[in-house]
Amino acid sequence: MHPAFLYLPGERLTIPELSAARIDGHLVDLGEGYIPADLIESPSARAAAIAALVPADTAASGPSAAWIHGAGDAPPARHHVRRAVGHRIRAALPPRVILHDTALSRTHIELIGGVPVMTPQRTMVDLALGLHRDESLRRWMLLLADTEPALVSVALSEIDTMIRVPGKRAGRGALERLLVRTR
Repeated sequence: MHPAFLYLPGERLTIPELSAARIDGHLVDLGEGYIPADLIESPSARAAAIAALVPADTAASGPSAAWIHGAGDAPPARHHVRRAVGHRIRAALPPRVILHDTALSRTHIELIGGVPVMTPQRTMVDLALGLHRDESLRRWMLLLADTEPALVSVALSEIDTMIRVPGKRAGRGALERLLVRTR
């Protein structure tokens, strides 16, 4: 998506101007910004809309990555990022962003709209593994499975190769139930 189509508050237009354009039907909300109402909402548009919330050396993960990949209509209330480098970082994060301080492998990251984002397969695995801590992740698993049903079996296979990982049993069970649902 070309950056000219993304309107962030305070850059080219003020919040009142953006709100008026939204009320008039010229713009629609997308993440932290607005896009023209006739523009197709793509993963690159979604990623660009939250780019300011993804600090350097991190990648969008969990519900944020699921949303970028097309899950759901609205972004999560709190965005999730994971460390995308091997060393520790000290990122200044807004209150709406949660940093998961475990490093992601480069193979699990893709650039979408210039923003590092966890791959759909790894996103499904992470959502499943986090389910034992946060039941709200189930919603994002369902929405992501609706966008690409094959992700469920791929995530199940990947979880089966993991050894001694917290949440594996609960995640595996949720993925098995989801696999039956998507068939």
